[in-house]
Amino acid sequence: MASVKVMATEDGPYKVTGEIELIDHDGNVADTSGKTTLFLCRCGGSTNKPFCDGTHSKIGFQGAIAAVENAE
Repeated sequence: MASVKVMATEDGPYKVTGEIELIDHDGNVADTSGKTTLFLCRCGGSTNKPFCDGTHSKIGFQGAIAAVENAE
């Protein structure tokens, strides 16, 4: 069985590695061109969703832990 690993990068996207099949909410399979590493948007600002386009760095996105620590 193939394994897939999902890692939240610090203040950035989700890094997904492995044999990936990405399916949208309508059941359509996204074209990943056989890539074994994808970066998925976590900030909500990407213009290429669900993929990351680097917008997180432009808008100052903070991961959940950093955001909570900064709010205290």
